[in-house]
Amino acid sequence: MATKVLIGAQWGDEGKGKITDILASQAQVVVRSQGGNNAGHTVEANGEQYKLHLIPSGILNPNTLCLIGNGTVVDPRVVLEELDMLAGRGVTTSNLKIDPRAHVIMPYHIALDGLSEKARGKRDIGTTKSGIGPCYMDKAERSGIRIYDLVHDDIFVEKASANIDLKNEIITKVYGGEALDKESIISEYQAYAKRIAPYVEDTTILLYDAIKAGKSVLCEGAQGTLLDIDLGTYPYVTSSHPVSGGVCVGSGIGPTMIDECLGIAKAYTTRVGKGPFPTELLDETGDLIRNRGGEFGTTTGRPRRTGWLDLVILRFSVRTSGLTSLALNKVDTLSDIPSLKICTAYQKDGKILREFPATIEELEGCEPVYEEVPGWSGDISGVRTYEELPENAKKYIQRIEEEIGVPVSMIGVGPGRDQNIDKPIR
Repeated sequence: MATKVLIGAQWGDEGKGKITDILASQAQVVVRSQGGNNAGHTVEANGEQYKLHLIPSGILNPNTLCLIGNGTVVDPRVVLEELDMLAGRGVTTSNLKIDPRAHVIMPYHIALDGLSEKARGKRDIGTTKSGIGPCYMDKAERSGIRIYDLVHDDIFVEKASANIDLKNEIITKVYGGEALDKESIISEYQAYAKRIAPYVEDTTILLYDAIKAGKSVLCEGAQGTLLDIDLGTYPYVTSSHPVSGGVCVGSGIGPTMIDECLGIAKAYTTRVGKGPFPTELLDETGDLIRNRGGEFGTTTGRPRRTGWLDLVILRFSVRTSGLTSLALNKVDTLSDIPSLKICTAYQKDGKILREFPATIEELEGCEPVYEEVPGWSGDISGVRTYEELPENAKKYIQRIEEEIGVPVSMIGVGPGRDQNIDKPIR
C-alpha cells in the first residue's frame, strides 16, 4: 500500500471510517493529522458498531500503530472516554501515540464556541460547539496549550492559569457569560494528564521512520474538502485543512512521501449546517435518501441535508488534493429509485460553470445542470464483485469516472467492512 492519503471529497460524512478501517487492516501505521472530536467515524467490525471521534479508526487492528498527529486539537476528556470505551469492549489501545505538539481543547474553548455562535444569531456557522475553532484560534495566536504542556505540570499550571484569567474576562465582559472555575479546571486536567502521559511521543519521527522502512502507512482524513478553512465554502467550514496538503503539515511529512491519494465520496451529496447547496433535494426523494442512508451526524445526531451527486464538487476535490482514485460509498442507498440525476455543471447568469466557485457568494444562486440516468432495482448490499452489480449501477459509476478524470477503485454497498467491492482499475 506504501503511503496513502485518504480524504473526504465532499462536505464530510462520506463514510471515511469504514474505508479507513478496511485499509488499516493492510496498513502498519495509521495517522490522523487534523481536526478534533468534531469529526465522527462510524465503523462496523465483527457485527459490532464503534463510534470514534478522534482516535484513528485503525485502533481496531491491534497490530496497527495509530498516531494522533501534531496538526490535531485534542480534548483530553473525549480521548479518555474513547479509550475507556474501547478497553471495555476488549480493544487494546497500547498502539496509540499522541504528538506532544497537538493542541489541547480547554473548557474555555468550548464555552467561547457556544457563546460566539449564540452572539452571531442568524449568521451562526453551525459549529458542533466542541471548542475546535477557539482552540485553533489560540494556536494561531500562539497562546495555546499543547499536549507537551499538559503533561508537564509546572508549565501547564502557569499557562492554564493565565489563559483562564484572560478568557474569563472575555466570557463575562464581552459575552455576558459566567466565569469558569480556574482551580477546578486545573485540577481536572491534571488528572487527565496523568492518564494521557504514557501515550505521548513524537509522532513525526515514528511516521518518518515507518515510511523510510518501507512500511505501509495510511493518513486518515477527517471532515471533507469543502470544509477546508482555505478552500472550502467559507465561512461554513472547519478550522483546519482536510485536503491532502493538510496531511503533510499536520503529520510532519513532506509531499514527496505520499504515493497515493484516495478520495471518499457518497453516491449522492450531503452536507450539515448552513450555506449554499446546489443539488439539495427538499422533497420526498431527499427524505428517502436521508432515511435509507442513515444521514444523521455521528457527533451531533443532526439530520444531514441531502441531494443528487455533484460532480463539480468531485472535480474540485480531484484538482485540489491530487486524487489518484475515488472510493464511492452508499451506492446501495440509490437502489430502486427509477431515475437518478447527476450534476455535471452549474448555470448562473446565463453562463455554464464547470469549475467550483471560489466563494459562497459566487456559489449562491448556482443552478445544477443535470444529466438524468436510469436507476437500478433490487438489493445490492450482498454484491461482492463489480461484475455482479446491475448494469445501470456500473454505467452510473462509469459516468462519474468520465467526468472527474480518475478511476473509482472501491464501491461501498453497505456499512459493514465486508460490504465493499474492490473495482479493477483499467
